[in-house]
Amino acid sequence: MKVIYSDGTIGECPKEEELHVIRHTAAHVLAQAVKRLYPHAAFGYGPATEKGFYYDIDLGDTKLSDTDLAAIEQEMREIVKANLQIKPFILPRAEALKLMEERKEPYKVEHIADLDENEPLSFFQQGEYIDMCTGPHLTYTKTLKAFKLTGLSGAYWKNDSKNKMLTRINGTAFSSGKELEDFLKLQEEAERRDHRKIGKEMKLFMFSDEGPGFPFFLPNGMIVRNSLLDYWRELHAENGYQEISTPLIMNRCLWETSGHWDHYKDNMYATCIDDEDYCIKPMNCPGGVMVYANEPHSYRELPMRLAELGLVHRHELKGTLHGLFRVRCFTQDDAHIFMRKNQISDEIAGVVRLINEVYTKFGFEYFLELSTRPENSMGSDEDWEAATNGLKDALDLLKLPYTINEGDGAFYGPKIDFHLKDCLGRTWQCGTIQLDFQMPINFDLAYVDENDERQRPIMIHRVCFGSIERFIGILTEHFAGRFPVWLAPMQAKVLLVTKKSESYAEEIYAMLKDAKIRCELDNRNEKIGYMIRQAHYTERVPYMIIIGEKELEDHTVSIRTRDGKTVTMTPEEFLTKITSEIKNRI
Repeated sequence: MKVIYSDGTIGECPKEEELHVIRHTAAHVLAQAVKRLYPHAAFGYGPATEKGFYYDIDLGDTKLSDTDLAAIEQEMREIVKANLQIKPFILPRAEALKLMEERKEPYKVEHIADLDENEPLSFFQQGEYIDMCTGPHLTYTKTLKAFKLTGLSGAYWKNDSKNKMLTRINGTAFSSGKELEDFLKLQEEAERRDHRKIGKEMKLFMFSDEGPGFPFFLPNGMIVRNSLLDYWRELHAENGYQEISTPLIMNRCLWETSGHWDHYKDNMYATCIDDEDYCIKPMNCPGGVMVYANEPHSYRELPMRLAELGLVHRHELKGTLHGLFRVRCFTQDDAHIFMRKNQISDEIAGVVRLINEVYTKFGFEYFLELSTRPENSMGSDEDWEAATNGLKDALDLLKLPYTINEGDGAFYGPKIDFHLKDCLGRTWQCGTIQLDFQMPINFDLAYVDENDERQRPIMIHRVCFGSIERFIGILTEHFAGRFPVWLAPMQAKVLLVTKKSESYAEEIYAMLKDAKIRCELDNRNEKIGYMIRQAHYTERVPYMIIIGEKELEDHTVSIRTRDGKTVTMTPEEFLTKITSEIKNRI
């Protein structure tokens, strides 16, 4: 694929960069189309992204709708059809400023002020449209073959809530129509699986304008949540963890000692109690540290694995909130492991095995990412090097492949992130392992070694599900609400075909209730097809037990499964089947 660079040279684009160039060019075509339709528009940023492209635009008082998107997309197609040549040019800073001022682009003018004042600036032009950009781009607009505008959203200029809210037009582009078609089908499937839609249909959770970002779990949602937490508790008990609970609100001095006040205070909620500042915890780790520091410890007690299902609160911007995926309060399934240096590799290996067991249980694939020291960090170079090498050594010992994510570690230590892949191929960052040399120093933690000498423990922070709320959202979309039997809010539903068999249906229902199966009896005077559709599509019940006169005569049950198949068996056989699946969490 031919591309043109900012210096005017034309060359072959490396295969791995083609999609980026296509999408970057699409962003420019989008901006040109918007400018034709809305001459007063001023443009902010318009980059290519992993999933497509967007442009942030100041449209003044103009509000766009989906109908307007269709018109913009059609104008983009006219620009592509015209096959405009894309030509670069370079200007000194003063001339670049003059050009953007003349074209009434205040955001570009402001952006120029942020750049190196000694560097010339590059521009790309197609027809009447000029945009400041480093490139590269396609050489002609007709090369842009497959694109689609996907939606509207809001975005603060420079991602700063103190600045003006701009209109963000989102889109995607591919090298072929087939790739675009496949992507759009995946998007349709993702919309069908949207956890917010399914959560409402299945009555799992809700949100209220009185508490944006603060989820309410409904009775059905609590069944899913508690079933998940029962599994979590069993797994952690089997792996030598002790469960603790720490306060929701603690004095500011604790967060100053931990480093959160200096490095995270903008995301924390604070209050005043007895004329002193207190903080609502955004993380559970200082509480876990306080539990460890409560009494002296011997080397024989280590490793000490303290697990907590802790409710935390973080101040997220309102515009970033998204169902259960981005909330302001959530439960983290934290654990803090205190250990000796020679236990690092074994403990990290144990955590990896535990997280692997959980993700395998739900059918997730995953990959690992090692994140290194960020700019806004605390601690010495030596401690950071030792911590990073400790994580690398553990991964190498387990012979696990991983990628390096430079500069994305926590402020107190490097971390291993688990990115799981769902049935649609989307990735989610959930589990994490963070090795921390700093907090034990900050809180002067210690243990007594075999020589009765005081030593400093090493600390691991780790989560498995991550945010319980977010994990439930991921599971909801992964399974499209058709949870495994052990997680399903309703595990079976008895459907009555005729009134003649009602007493037998009640007998089956009572048998299941006695066995602690979550079930309901539907004996309404409705057609069986209607009852099946409701149980299958809305309630997403794993097993529908259909009881009619034939079942009454034969003393059997007809079991309709989620795949639409119906099998006949005795009530006892079905009870054995469903209880086994629940017990083994199949």
